[in-house]
Amino acid sequence: MTIVITKPDKNKLRLKRHQRVRNKISGTAERPRLNVFRSNTHIYAQLIDDVAGVTLASASSNEASIEKGTKVEQATAVGKLVAERAIEKGYKVVIFDRGGYVYHGRVQALADSARENGLEF
Repeated sequence: MTIVITKPDKNKLRLKRHQRVRNKISGTAERPRLNVFRSNTHIYAQLIDDVAGVTLASASSNEASIEKGTKVEQATAVGKLVAERAIEKGYKVVIFDRGGYVYHGRVQALADSARENGLEF
């Protein structure tokens, strides 16, 4: 009899953490949720109204206006861009949803950049 030990799937664990957080927070029209998704190559941010189920604004590192650089530099640019788009549409106060990721590195860079450019959370 052989025992097979498998590693836990990192993405399944992240989704579990994200669901735990999502049970506690929800975006509204007055205070939308700033959601972050991080892939190996890109980072995405969305402002979401969970009551209506609508994306209000978004930005990602694969847009032509984002300069290519390190991943942290790209995350900083995405944070600035999503903050500008949110303020342009009249949203200043948001709820930050780190998407189950650790608040470190690219996620922290995006959040800090969004704060510096006018978003409050």
